[in-house]
Formats: sequence, structure tokens, C-alpha cells
Amino acid sequence: MEHSAWHELIKEQLPEHYFGKINQFLDQVYTSGTVYPPREKVFAAIQTTALEKVKVVILGQDPYHGPGQAQGLSFSVPNSVPAPPSLQNILKELADDIGVKQEHDLTGWAEEGVLLLNACLTVPAGQANGHAGQIWEPFTDAVIKVVNGLDQPVVYILWGAYARKKKALITNPNHLIVESAHPSPLSAYRGFFGSKPFSKANAFLHSKGSSEIDWLR
Repeated sequence: MEHSAWHELIKEQLPEHYFGKINQFLDQVYTSGTVYPPREKVFAAIQTTALEKVKVVILGQDPYHGPGQAQGLSFSVPNSVPAPPSLQNILKELADDIGVKQEHDLTGWAEEGVLLLNACLTVPAGQANGHAGQIWEPFTDAVIKVVNGLDQPVVYILWGAYARKKKALITNPNHLIVESAHPSPLSAYRGFFGSKPFSKANAFLHSKGSSEIDWLR
């Protein structure tokens, strides 16, 4: 992980030995089988979105587990790989809410100040949630707590029951929580479609005097 403002504040939330445990875990899993994303992209969310730039957090559960999909940013895949169903539904809602985004790689969002954070940062090939409960949750909870402590206004977009469990970590009255059903095909019609999270986020940021996210970037 890069030495940065993130690193210092996350360290304050965790026992001193925890970073060593993470490195041991990474050494073990990346030498014993196929794991996604590529090791150099495990911490891409906090490496791409500087702490002082965070305006929105979109919380996912764990990375995509197919070849070439995961790039360390929740819900995002490279343009060279077909968009998975959840991402297709996110872009469909975005089109209805704000407009059509030409590319499905969400790196531009991360550069705009959207922290695309998964609760688990790695996954074994073909095994959804295969690393859940092993190492990552205390670390990513610490990331959420660091963002919760920011003075600048932040919008948390929580899709689905798993993400909504993290509400307990979000206590700052200056921040906004936008929640709905998950964009997966199993639940998108139960309240995700029509929830307008992107325009709600921008309206809140605008009301606080903060610049809006260019969701079509």
C-alpha cells in the first residue's frame, strides 16, 4: 500500500501488527493459486482516490472473480472486458438518472473523487466471497471510519443488504447515506432502478458548496 494520508490514518484504526498480517496473507494466496485482482491492484481504490478528494463512497462486497475483470475498484471492469450484469444495471440507472456513460471502466469516477471500495479486496478465481471473513473486513472498515472522520461532505452509496450493514460505521452528521437494493439482476427491480443515486449525490454535494461528480466521465 502506498505511504499516504490514507496509510497514516488507517494505521491509527488498527493494531500495529495488522499490516504484517495482510502482507503474509497476500504472499500466501498469490503464490498458491489464481487470485483477483492482480496483486499490484489490490489497493487500487485508495491509490486512485486521494483521501482529500473523496466525495462519494460506493461500497461493494468483493472483486469480480472471472479472468481480466477485477481491477481493484468496486463494480468496475476494464473496457476490454464485457460489463458484468450488476455493472450493466448501474449504467442503465445512470442513463435514466443523468445520461449515457460511453465506457464501463469506472476509473474516471475514482479520479473524480468516488472511492470504489470493496469490503474484501481479493477473491480466489471462480469463488465469490472466497476470502470473506479472513483478513480484509477490519482493514476496509478502518477505511470507512477514516472517511467518516472527514470534514468535507461525503455521500455513501450503499447498494444491497451487505453494504447497508456498514451504516453503523457512518456517524458523521455532515455526510449523506443513499441506499437501495443491489444492482444485481436478482434484486435490481426491487428498488435499485429508479433510485437516482447519482443525481442525489450531486444535489447533496452542490448544496454543501462542493463540486459535483462528472458521472459521465
